[in-house]
Amino acid sequence: MKPCAVIPVYNHGATVGAVAASLREQGLEVLLVDDGSGVATAAALDALATQPGMRLVRLPQNQGKGGAVIAGLRAALAAGFTHALQIDADGQHDARDATRFIEAAQRAPSAFICGCPVYDETVPKGRLYGRYATHVWVWINTLSLAIRDSMCGFRVYPLAPTVALLDRVRIGRRMDFDVEVAVRLAWQGLPVVNLPTRVHYPPGGISHFRVVHDNLLISWMHTRLFFGMVLRLPLLLWRKLA
Repeated sequence: MKPCAVIPVYNHGATVGAVAASLREQGLEVLLVDDGSGVATAAALDALATQPGMRLVRLPQNQGKGGAVIAGLRAALAAGFTHALQIDADGQHDARDATRFIEAAQRAPSAFICGCPVYDETVPKGRLYGRYATHVWVWINTLSLAIRDSMCGFRVYPLAPTVALLDRVRIGRRMDFDVEVAVRLAWQGLPVVNLPTRVHYPPGGISHFRVVHDNLLISWMHTRLFFGMVLRLPLLLWRKLA
C-alpha cells in the first residue's frame, strides 16, 4: 500500500500550508491541485511545491472541486500511489485524523473510507440541517445506510477502482462530486468504512458553495442517481438479501 494526500485548492492560499504541513508530519506525500487560483494562492502553492514530499498539479482554468479532485486522483495513480486521502484546503477538517484514515485503509484496502463529521458550535445551522436531505436521498439511491455522510470531503479512495470509475462515467465536477462518487462506488460494491472526524468552521473562512447554482446541481444529481438506482434495483436488492 502506497498512500498519498490530494488537496484541491481554489484561492485558499492562507490555509492550505497548515493542512499540507500536518499531512507531511504524518508521513504522507501531498499532491496539491491548483484549481485555477489567483496570483497570491498560486505563488503560495509554488512555494509549497519546492518542499520535500510535495507535488503540484496546476489546472489552467477553474474546474470546480470535483474537477480538481479528479485531476489529483488521476495524477496520484499515474505516480504509483495505491490510495489517496482527499481533504479540503480550508482548514475545516482536523488533518491530524489523517493517520486514522490511512490505518483504516490499511485494514481494509479495498474499502472506501468515508469521514463522518462531528461538528462543534461553529457549524452554520442551515448547512447542518440541509445535509439531511442529501443523506436521505443517498440512502434511497443505494438502498442502504452504509454511507453515513456522503458530503464530507475527508475520505480515502482506493485509486485503481476509483479512477476506473471516473474514466468510465462522467461524474459531477463541482460540489456534486463528493456525493455522486460515493454513491457510484457503493453501486460498484466497494465496502464502506465510516470514521468520525472533527469539523470546525474557522472565522472568516472562504466558502465556494453557490447556494442557488450548486443546490440545483445537487438536485439534478439526485434525480440522475435515482433513475440509476431503479435500473440497478435487482442487483442492489440481491446484494441486500445476500
